[in-house]
Amino acid sequence: MKGCPLISRSVNETIRIGRIIGKNLKKGDIICLSGELGSGKTVLAKGIALGLGVKKTDVISPSFVLIRRHFEGRLPLYHFDLYRLNGPAQIIPLGFEEYFYGDGVTVIEWAEKLRFLLPVESLKADLSFKTGTQRVIKFTARGARYRQLLKRINENLRN
Repeated sequence: MKGCPLISRSVNETIRIGRIIGKNLKKGDIICLSGELGSGKTVLAKGIALGLGVKKTDVISPSFVLIRRHFEGRLPLYHFDLYRLNGPAQIIPLGFEEYFYGDGVTVIEWAEKLRFLLPVESLKADLSFKTGTQRVIKFTARGARYRQLLKRINENLRN
């Protein structure tokens, strides 16, 4: 199920969208972020973290360590950034599945690098440039849980 594309007009608006996502997440949820360098993936991840109760200043791109774990929110957050990896062969040794199906929420930047390892069910967000600070965010829900989640996100965004 695809949602209507959203236009975020600023960093703060992208964070607001992420917050709404984070407030609606449950244990085991997986959010896959894709888009060009600088398109807003980490900003959206910051918003998701804020919605889970993680401090904004704690959420940075984990590009050099591949994963950052945040335990201070209402659920643990596992924030992956696969930018430096070339594909699934480099990801398998990380033990990623224990995070995906564990006790927290997983946010994966550059999720397309997982290819066949991507979870069957997830919420996918494709971010792209529109103009200046504006970004287009296209959501795709894969699975019943994520269709329900996308519906709740859309309802909350209208309020």
